[in-house]
Amino acid sequence: MVDFSTYKISTIQEFLNYVYDFYRSMAANRVSLVYQGEITHQITKAFTSLTESNMALEEESNSVQKKVFHVMVECLQNISKHADPLSNEVSTVGRGVFLVAKDKDEYLVTTGNVITKEKQAGLSEILERINGMDKEGLKDLYKQQIREGRLSDKGGAGLGFIDIVRKTGRNLEFNFLEIDEKHAFFILTSKISRE
Repeated sequence: MVDFSTYKISTIQEFLNYVYDFYRSMAANRVSLVYQGEITHQITKAFTSLTESNMALEEESNSVQKKVFHVMVECLQNISKHADPLSNEVSTVGRGVFLVAKDKDEYLVTTGNVITKEKQAGLSEILERINGMDKEGLKDLYKQQIREGRLSDKGGAGLGFIDIVRKTGRNLEFNFLEIDEKHAFFILTSKISRE
């Protein structure tokens, strides 16, 4: 909670304007859930519960709900397991940003977290490989990942990404924003059709 007693009036007003602008931006982009911080099992349970309530009000089909929940859990687990710290502080491991947005045709689940630049090329290669595969290729790769526990000689993430693409039938959208010479911010978006 912000302690306004230590701020000047102009700073309080700037903060309030920021909050209002943030609210307007979320409403304009139909963002129904946003979180920044450490991702834990309890956080994941809370998000799925909130989303379940919202989707029940919207009378979404069970199949859409299951896909959204599945994607949410996979994305949140990716952050908790693979987000890197910007410094040597252990308390910054497993932190990221998570949001769910909805438009008339689809749900968008977007995550963002810090990774070291040494992981960037391998992660990009894995995601491009997954996005380039057809249904049968994804099924075979999924089985290979289960058997071998890695996608390449470097190892690393992959099974969750494969599963998301298999469940949604849609490619993953991803970007890397440079933070500094050693770190990038990895942004991943998965789209789930409402039909």
